[in-house]
Amino acid sequence: MNNTTYSAKESEIQRKWYIIDAANKPLGRVATEAARLLRGKHKPTFTPNMDTGDHVIVLNCKDVVLTGKKLDQKIYRSHSGYIGGMKETSARVMMDTNPTKAMMLAIKGMLPHNSLGRASLTKLRVYAGSEHENAAQKPEVWEF
Repeated sequence: MNNTTYSAKESEIQRKWYIIDAANKPLGRVATEAARLLRGKHKPTFTPNMDTGDHVIVLNCKDVVLTGKKLDQKIYRSHSGYIGGMKETSARVMMDTNPTKAMMLAIKGMLPHNSLGRASLTKLRVYAGSEHENAAQKPEVWEF
């Protein structure tokens, strides 16, 4: 009986490229799937303390859906660190001006808030439209 826990080695990790089409899908559903792929949780070789995830390309962020009253009630807040430095942006304005930032923030919030999460976030590419510049990596379409 083998009682050892599997731990992936850096040389064993194989990274693939996946495309997620976000058109007409809820923002949170797309973000959870992207975070899962970035983390590597879909692989049998998943190791919690290592970056075993794949590269993810999210397309059509401008066509993503926010359910319920989120467009009017959800507020994105950022603070510069100075007194009175808080900026607030509603979800409707964010989706009109910068839908890629809304997707990026949603995915970032679902990753670990440490160096592992920051490393995972470097493997994410987000595009507002359906065109991307990563054709050379031969990405596969990820259906969920």
